[in-house]
Amino acid sequence: MDFEWTEAQQAFRERVIAFAREQLDDDLVARDHNGEFSREHWQRCAEFGIQALSVPNAFHGRGDTDFPTAMLAMESLGYGCPDNGLTFALNAQVWTVQLPIVHFGSEEQQQKYLPGLCDGRLIGAHAITEPGSGSDAFNIATRAEKVDGGYRLSGSKRYVSLAPLADLALVFATVDPQAGKWGVTAFLVDADTPGYRATPAIDKMGLRTVPMGELHFEDCFVPEANRLGPEGAGVSLSTSSLEWERCCILASQLGAMQRQFEQALAYARSREQFGRPIGKFQSVANRVVDMRLRLETCRLLVYKVAWLKHHGRPAMTEAALLKLHLGECFVDSSLDAIRIHGGAGYLSENGVERDLRDAVGGVIYAGTSDIQRNIVAGLLGL
Repeated sequence: MDFEWTEAQQAFRERVIAFAREQLDDDLVARDHNGEFSREHWQRCAEFGIQALSVPNAFHGRGDTDFPTAMLAMESLGYGCPDNGLTFALNAQVWTVQLPIVHFGSEEQQQKYLPGLCDGRLIGAHAITEPGSGSDAFNIATRAEKVDGGYRLSGSKRYVSLAPLADLALVFATVDPQAGKWGVTAFLVDADTPGYRATPAIDKMGLRTVPMGELHFEDCFVPEANRLGPEGAGVSLSTSSLEWERCCILASQLGAMQRQFEQALAYARSREQFGRPIGKFQSVANRVVDMRLRLETCRLLVYKVAWLKHHGRPAMTEAALLKLHLGECFVDSSLDAIRIHGGAGYLSENGVERDLRDAVGGVIYAGTSDIQRNIVAGLLGL
């Protein structure tokens, strides 16, 4: 297992970091406070090629980008861009909307959706969670009733990132409630479809620059051509995309942890109290060391999962361990960063406290830390 990056990959990393620093850091404190999504920044990312990372060249993608390099790009984006909401939104679309279309979509679906998703004209949302199903993700009540020419969707989805402004949604519904999870089926639903309704963005603790809302389907007709994969394939489709998403969305968090560590280290070296830098005090130094340790262990897990996926190997256990470990570590390191910065870290204008608010979501979304422990325990035969 070789984690050495080529000169080309290192050069690409530097380009992504430079782009993020120069193009994606406008008025973040105000946008975070107001919960504003920047469509302009989204478009800049599309023009740079971020949304195209998972897509073949035939559909305006970057088919020459292997998965470890795509993961490195997402890590670099998280390092260079302090807007954790934007990086979260990008990963959500690229790996849980676009990649399923790449892997499971018909040629017609790929031609219809992928170019617009890549060039920024379209925004896609992944809709699986419901009022009655969160951690029990596939206990789905949204119904897809088979009718002439397609299906009629009825039900609701909640906690859907990008829902208030999405042009299409990848929606999971059941064609047969008696079949349990084997009835779960995926559909590509255009936002202008009659019976499709998105709520306004809801206020939340962190990741405030990516809007979250609900989707409601009332006798919403979806043509059979918009079913993604065969009936009953929704579980395998979602499980497959989650492994890719967990690696890359957590790679962006890894980049944020690197940025966070460097800022805390610089502050510990420069801030003086009692006639010497605060880093000379053991309590502060220990926190900096703990941040470095978390950073290194998280990096090893991220790179291992990327390596496994690149070589076509199963990564269910490793992806669950990564989600659990990095999610918890980002919270712990964010709290340490605030304590190292003291009063300055508590003020919103300095951006230190924002990472903590954003990090808390990482122990909840895409499978809570408790669920990750259950997954690993089950895979261990417990």
